Amino acid sequence: MAQLFQASTKVIEARVNGSSIRALSGSMVAYEGNVSFKSAGFGGGSGVLAGLKQRATGEALSLMECQGNGRIFLAVNAQHVCVIELNNEQLRVESRQLLALAGNLQTDVTFAGLRGASTGQGLFTTVVSGVGQVALLSAGGPLIHLEVSPQYPLVVDPDAFVCAKGNLQQSFVTDVSWRTVVGQGSGEAFSLRWDGVGLVSIQPAER
Repeated sequence: MAQLFQASTKVIEARVNGSSIRALSGSMVAYEGNVSFKSAGFGGGSGVLAGLKQRATGEALSLMECQGNGRIFLAVNAQHVCVIELNNEQLRVESRQLLALAGNLQTDVTFAGLRGASTGQGLFTTVVSGVGQVALLSAGGPLIHLEVSPQYPLVVDPDAFVCAKGNLQQSFVTDVSWRTVVGQGSGEAFSLRWDGVGLVSIQPAER
């Protein structure tokens, strides 16, 4: 089975041995060995329904399939990278932060709400499930992993949110008076609130 490794803080190394990975189109910066590349479609699943979803959401995630024997190095705009292991779990991830998938993983797109009442722009999340590895991107620095417990729910800026894993329920906080205080009153109409038990990862920069 293909494996993902963090070669450096900003580069993912994928090793394929007669196997394949899916990676963000255009993210390959180098490779060695006998490796072929082809379009793998989008990150919203497969079939007509998935295609309709992608058109409706605007969250079409363009992926390429890297197959063969060798090593592939992946990076995007010097962003920081991280590898997360999934063992029959679900990972909810902001589509633009997804770099690569290895293993028996499926993807789908779910609607999470509206970014802003004035713009009506949708907020959509890619759900990755199964067994394997997921490589993620983080702008501004390494991912920050925050634990969520019943005693300590977590509220995050949707533009800083990267992924969430565990037994978590997502809701929206519409009181964003803190944005006015820091001079961002025209920003998102809500923040994301997470309750339950799990881990939420954010990046130290807004999209």
